[in-house]
Amino acid sequence: MEYITILIQAVIQGLTEFLPVSSSGHLSVIQHFMDISAADEGLFTMIVLHVGTLLAVFIAFRQTILGMIREFFLTFADIFTGKFSWSGMNDDRRMMFMVVIATLMLIPASLFSGFFSAPTADGDIIFEGVAFMFTAMLLFFADSCVKGVKTGGDMTLKDTLTVGFFQIVALFPGVSRSGATISAGLFRGLSRKTAVTFSFMLSIPAVIGATVFETRDFLKEDVAFDINWLALGIGLVVSMLVGLLAIRLVKLLIKKEKFKIFAIYVLTLGILCVTWGVFENITGITFRI
Repeated sequence: MEYITILIQAVIQGLTEFLPVSSSGHLSVIQHFMDISAADEGLFTMIVLHVGTLLAVFIAFRQTILGMIREFFLTFADIFTGKFSWSGMNDDRRMMFMVVIATLMLIPASLFSGFFSAPTADGDIIFEGVAFMFTAMLLFFADSCVKGVKTGGDMTLKDTLTVGFFQIVALFPGVSRSGATISAGLFRGLSRKTAVTFSFMLSIPAVIGATVFETRDFLKEDVAFDINWLALGIGLVVSMLVGLLAIRLVKLLIKKEKFKIFAIYVLTLGILCVTWGVFENITGITFRI
């Protein structure tokens, strides 16, 4: 049963971390019906699955990441030699700065992490359902907006602040981080390719941050001898491979302007979650797998 549980979570994490459908919302719903909690499954499981999805991003966007790393060091060289120019930055350098700025916006929000997680601590799935429907609304609007043409080198501070704000909103379980940030980029006139790339670049520090916090919490728990390393190893590989497939799917569907597929899915899921949550509250009947 432990292998099955980890495999289910690995597939869900790999798919929903990158598909605009909310990984936190799906995991919350799955945990609701499987009657499990983060403590029951072990925080280390989520750490490993996050590492798997992080590897997927590094593999899929290795050229962009390497370009940003190169520009990071070249920026210091230009500053010391007086050649640095904010307006003359290339795509990789400007993307690097914008990722840093949008990520810094998460720091004050992280101080209020309890505020974002509190709505889902009541044991039902109504809030997740409402958040899913909010995500659907964003995706519908994003898919209908006028095509943008801005590349990474054209991004402005206002573009970044807008995407950063939506990334903060996505801290609520059920609001898709990738869906919110891609939508915000499209609202600001970014090209579809640039909006997707920027969203996934933002996922790197976001996932690393989540992993650091989970590791901190895990080190407080005395569960080291209960770890099933084989199961977790399988989970890591599965989350990485599924993550790579999910990234390819997002790139394909947004290029073909088929984002509404995700919107219809999360809207349907949201309605079902709200309906079932209300049913559970009225009747007192709960269903568990």
